[in-house]
Amino acid sequence: MPPSPDDIEGARIMVKLDDLLHARRMTLTELADRVGLTLANLSILKTGKAKAIRFSTLAAICRELECQPGDLLGYDGGET
Repeated sequence: MPPSPDDIEGARIMVKLDDLLHARRMTLTELADRVGLTLANLSILKTGKAKAIRFSTLAAICRELECQPGDLLGYDGGET
């Protein structure tokens, strides 16, 4: 079984929601309304504090921001 991402020191998933919102000239509140999430939950995702995201949520965000999941999420393996 592969190690959990939490077990890999320095590795992390980066959420690039701020960049996409800025490029689309959209507020976090507007996106929350469009995808049916609370502002608090979307803020947790934006700050990178979320532990998981449902595919349905990811799809809704990508639909509203007209992007692909890879535009929203990135992986930093922690290698230097």
